Amino acid sequence: MEINPDLISPCGLYCGVCAIYIASRDNNTKLKERLVNLYKGGQPGKGTLPNSETLSTEDMHCGGCLSDDRFMHCRQCEIRDCARGKGYTGCHECDDFPCRHIDDFPMAVGKKVILRSVPYRREFGTEKWVRDEAARYRCPECGNTVFRGAMKCNQCKAALDLD
Repeated sequence: MEINPDLISPCGLYCGVCAIYIASRDNNTKLKERLVNLYKGGQPGKGTLPNSETLSTEDMHCGGCLSDDRFMHCRQCEIRDCARGKGYTGCHECDDFPCRHIDDFPMAVGKKVILRSVPYRREFGTEKWVRDEAARYRCPECGNTVFRGAMKCNQCKAALDLD
Protein backbone atom coordinates (compact mmCIF):
# COMPACT_ATOMS: atom_id res chain seq x y z
CA MET A 1 0.00 0.00 0.00
CA GLU A 2 1.45 3.34 -1.04
CA ILE A 3 0.70 6.04 1.53
CA ASN A 4 -0.67 9.32 0.19
CA PRO A 5 0.72 12.09 2.44
CA ASP A 6 -2.34 14.30 1.71
CA LEU A 7 -4.49 11.79 3.62
CA ILE A 8 -2.48 11.88 6.87
CA SER A 9 -4.48 14.33 8.95
CA PRO A 10 -2.93 15.87 12.06
CA CYS A 11 -6.01 15.12 14.19
CA GLY A 12 -5.90 11.33 13.84
CA LEU A 13 -8.76 10.91 11.38
CA TYR A 14 -7.18 9.06 8.45
CA CYS A 15 -8.65 10.73 5.37
CA GLY A 16 -8.43 7.56 3.28
CA VAL A 17 -11.50 6.16 5.08
CA CYS A 18 -13.49 9.43 5.12
CA ALA A 19 -16.89 9.26 3.40
CA ILE A 20 -16.41 12.66 1.77
CA TYR A 21 -13.01 11.70 0.40
CA ILE A 22 -14.37 8.38 -0.89
CA ALA A 23 -17.48 9.98 -2.43
CA SER A 24 -15.29 12.57 -4.11
CA ARG A 25 -12.66 10.06 -5.29
CA ASP A 26 -15.32 7.73 -6.73
CA ASN A 27 -17.61 10.55 -7.94
CA ASN A 28 -20.41 8.74 -6.09
CA THR A 29 -23.43 11.03 -6.44
CA LYS A 30 -25.69 8.85 -4.28
CA LEU A 31 -23.21 8.91 -1.38
CA LYS A 32 -22.73 12.67 -1.82
CA GLU A 33 -26.50 13.16 -1.53
CA ARG A 34 -26.64 11.03 1.62
CA LEU A 35 -23.78 13.03 3.14
CA VAL A 36 -25.47 16.34 2.38
CA ASN A 37 -28.60 15.10 4.16
CA LEU A 38 -26.57 13.81 7.10
CA TYR A 39 -24.62 17.02 7.58
CA LYS A 40 -27.67 19.23 7.11
CA GLY A 41 -29.41 17.23 9.83
CA GLY A 42 -32.56 16.70 7.76
CA GLN A 43 -34.04 20.10 8.65
CA PRO A 44 -33.00 23.76 8.67
CA GLY A 45 -30.80 24.72 11.61
CA LYS A 46 -30.29 21.10 12.68
CA GLY A 47 -27.07 20.35 10.83
CA THR A 48 -24.40 18.20 12.41
CA LEU A 49 -21.70 20.55 11.16
CA PRO A 50 -21.61 24.30 11.74
CA ASN A 51 -22.96 26.38 8.82
CA SER A 52 -24.16 23.26 6.98
CA GLU A 53 -27.53 24.69 5.91
CA THR A 54 -26.31 25.54 2.39
CA LEU A 55 -24.38 22.32 1.67
CA SER A 56 -24.92 20.73 -1.73
CA THR A 57 -23.47 17.74 -3.55
CA GLU A 58 -21.03 20.13 -5.25
CA ASP A 59 -19.53 20.79 -1.79
CA MET A 60 -18.83 17.08 -1.28
CA HIS A 61 -15.25 17.01 -2.52
CA CYS A 62 -11.95 16.57 -0.75
CA GLY A 63 -8.47 15.39 -1.63
CA GLY A 64 -7.43 14.94 2.00
CA CYS A 65 -6.58 17.16 4.95
CA LEU A 66 -3.15 18.13 3.70
CA SER A 67 -4.17 18.65 0.06
CA ASP A 68 -5.16 21.91 -1.59
CA ASP A 69 -8.66 20.51 -2.26
CA ARG A 70 -10.33 20.23 1.16
CA PHE A 71 -13.96 19.88 2.20
CA MET A 72 -15.36 23.25 3.27
CA HIS A 73 -15.28 22.39 6.98
CA CYS A 74 -11.79 20.93 6.77
CA ARG A 75 -10.52 24.23 5.34
CA GLN A 76 -11.42 25.83 8.69
CA CYS A 77 -9.80 23.16 10.86
CA GLU A 78 -8.37 24.55 14.08
CA ILE A 79 -6.63 21.25 14.81
CA ARG A 80 -4.55 21.34 11.63
CA ASP A 81 -3.72 25.01 12.26
CA CYS A 82 -2.77 24.30 15.88
CA ALA A 83 -0.45 21.41 14.96
CA ARG A 84 1.24 23.45 12.24
CA GLY A 85 1.58 26.42 14.59
CA LYS A 86 3.41 24.22 17.10
CA GLY A 87 5.61 22.70 14.40
CA TYR A 88 3.99 19.25 14.75
CA THR A 89 2.78 16.88 12.07
CA GLY A 90 -0.08 15.87 14.35
CA CYS A 91 -1.71 15.68 17.75
CA HIS A 92 0.25 12.50 18.47
CA GLU A 93 3.31 14.74 19.05
CA CYS A 94 1.56 17.13 21.44
CA ASP A 95 1.67 16.84 25.23
CA ASP A 96 -1.58 18.84 25.46
CA PHE A 97 -3.64 16.07 23.81
CA PRO A 98 -6.57 15.88 24.26
CA CYS A 99 -7.17 19.62 24.21
CA ARG A 100 -10.14 21.95 23.72
CA HIS A 101 -9.97 21.42 19.94
CA ILE A 102 -10.64 17.73 20.48
CA ASP A 103 -13.19 18.37 23.23
CA ASP A 104 -15.09 20.71 20.87
CA PHE A 105 -14.86 18.48 17.78
CA PRO A 106 -18.25 18.83 16.03
CA MET A 107 -18.88 15.18 15.14
CA ALA A 108 -19.21 12.48 17.80
CA VAL A 109 -17.85 9.65 15.62
CA GLY A 110 -14.84 11.77 14.66
CA LYS A 111 -14.09 12.64 18.28
CA LYS A 112 -14.37 8.97 19.28
CA VAL A 113 -11.95 7.94 16.54
CA ILE A 114 -9.50 10.75 17.36
CA LEU A 115 -9.38 9.67 21.02
CA ARG A 116 -8.66 6.08 19.93
CA SER A 117 -6.38 6.88 17.01
CA VAL A 118 -3.94 9.46 18.38
CA PRO A 119 -2.56 7.24 21.18
CA TYR A 120 -2.23 4.40 18.66
CA ARG A 121 -0.28 6.61 16.24
CA ARG A 122 1.96 7.72 19.15
CA GLU A 123 2.75 4.16 20.09
CA PHE A 124 3.12 2.54 16.67
CA GLY A 125 4.08 5.37 14.31
CA THR A 126 2.40 6.97 11.33
CA GLU A 127 2.98 4.24 8.75
CA LYS A 128 1.46 1.47 10.90
CA TRP A 129 -1.38 3.81 11.96
CA VAL A 130 -2.27 4.52 8.30
CA ARG A 131 -2.11 0.86 7.30
CA ASP A 132 -4.17 -0.26 10.29
CA GLU A 133 -6.81 2.48 9.85
CA ALA A 134 -7.20 1.48 6.18
CA ALA A 135 -7.50 -2.21 7.16
CA ARG A 136 -9.92 -1.50 10.03
CA TYR A 137 -12.69 -0.27 7.73
CA ARG A 138 -13.62 -3.55 6.08
CA CYS A 139 -16.84 -5.43 6.66
CA PRO A 140 -16.05 -8.50 8.80
CA GLU A 141 -18.79 -10.44 6.99
CA CYS A 142 -17.95 -9.86 3.30
CA GLY A 143 -14.66 -7.92 3.29
CA ASN A 144 -16.13 -4.88 1.51
CA THR A 145 -14.30 -1.60 2.15
CA VAL A 146 -16.46 0.87 4.08
CA PHE A 147 -15.94 4.38 5.40
CA ARG A 148 -15.48 5.71 8.92
CA GLY A 149 -18.83 6.02 10.67
CA ALA A 150 -20.62 3.43 8.52
CA MET A 151 -23.36 1.72 10.50
CA LYS A 152 -23.90 -1.09 8.00
CA CYS A 153 -22.10 -2.57 5.04
CA ASN A 154 -23.37 -1.22 1.73
CA GLN A 155 -22.78 -4.66 0.15
CA CYS A 156 -24.09 -7.32 2.54
CA LYS A 157 -26.00 -4.98 4.93
CA ALA A 158 -24.26 -6.42 8.02
CA ALA A 159 -24.35 -4.14 11.06
CA LEU A 160 -20.98 -2.50 11.72
CA ASP A 161 -19.22 -1.05 14.75
CA LEU A 162 -15.72 -0.35 13.46
CA ASP A 163 -14.97 3.04 14.95
